[in-house]
Amino acid sequence: MTLIILFVVAAAVLAAATVGAALLVGRRPTAAPAPPKAPPTAPPKAPPTAPPKAPPTAPPKAPPRPTPTPEAEAVEAPPAPLAPAGPAAPAPEAPPAPPPVPEVEEVRPGVAARFLRSLTRSRAVLGERLGAIMSRGRLDDEAWGDVEEALIRADVGVAATDAILESLRRQKLRPEELGAALRAELVSILDRTDRTFIYAAKGPSVWLIAGVNGTGKTTSIAKLAKMLQTEGKTVVLAAADTFRAAAIDQLGTWAERLGIHMIRHGPGADPGAVVFDAVDYALAKSIDVVIVDTAGRLHTKSPLMDELKKIRRIAERKAEVTEALLVLDATVGQNGIAQARTFGEAVQVTGVVLTKLDGSARGGIVVAVQEELGIPVKAVGVGEAMGDLELFDPKAFVEALVDVPD
Repeated sequence: MTLIILFVVAAAVLAAATVGAALLVGRRPTAAPAPPKAPPTAPPKAPPTAPPKAPPTAPPKAPPRPTPTPEAEAVEAPPAPLAPAGPAAPAPEAPPAPPPVPEVEEVRPGVAARFLRSLTRSRAVLGERLGAIMSRGRLDDEAWGDVEEALIRADVGVAATDAILESLRRQKLRPEELGAALRAELVSILDRTDRTFIYAAKGPSVWLIAGVNGTGKTTSIAKLAKMLQTEGKTVVLAAADTFRAAAIDQLGTWAERLGIHMIRHGPGADPGAVVFDAVDYALAKSIDVVIVDTAGRLHTKSPLMDELKKIRRIAERKAEVTEALLVLDATVGQNGIAQARTFGEAVQVTGVVLTKLDGSARGGIVVAVQEELGIPVKAVGVGEAMGDLELFDPKAFVEALVDVPD
């Protein structure tokens, strides 16, 4: 009985095992034929290494990136190409940098060249006569008469001409020596006095500028101020020619161009008050030079001379008047001598500024002023530009004035 029960149990166990195995095996064949439905874990249809539309030779497309900031652009810039393998090739030499451009200063001809350019007409007058005299081969009375005429035509003046001829005739010259001897005589006349500008030992120096209207007085003031600036001196202008509104405005224009302060009152104001204020300003600001533009009506007007004397007295109350410069027009000839005498009595002229020398055949006026009045020519205007004012050099002037023929 027991055997029968064991047999039945074993058979039941065997049957259950058979049925479970059949069920386990039977499920696989039924799931295999079903078409795959892209399970979530299945790989994508497109190859992962190449974009769908990229050509076979193109490199993989870079993934998109956000809009770069300036910092990102600096970091993500493409790297410089790598140097080829092997020994490093020398970097190409950069073209040499151009040399630094130096500060070019205005190239101006020397004093002698500028005098030569300005005295062309006077030189022609004297040179033509000297050449004719020397070609004769003798210095007789007729030849000396020609020398005298040439000097007079050049506006050397009667007094200076007589003194020069007397000295030359005493030297018993040969014709070929005449030119050099004449030059030496002229230099000796022009070199008798000191021509340097004078400055006060303490406090501002006052320069009074006088001259007839139309001689170039205002322009000469601007040139003098420019000269002083070049020497490192400070300047203030005083518009004391209050009788002409145009003179005040013209001087103001020059002051603005030069960057110089100008003391001015209204037209018709007291010139002495202008000078007083200008000197006060110079004392307060430690200015080196006060340049005073004075009235320039005709020198025959006695009230004008009284006004000039008054201006000088007012300036001398607080400062030293070291220069009283007379501006003369070289084209007026001997009339300039009369002007120099009259102005000299009023303001005690210390020197002459000669203008318009480049437009005159009368360069000898320099000799006449020195010989007849004893007033040195301190500066000469040789053009219209701001820098066309030269300190007077007797030797350079005479060499340009007297042409010595070969």
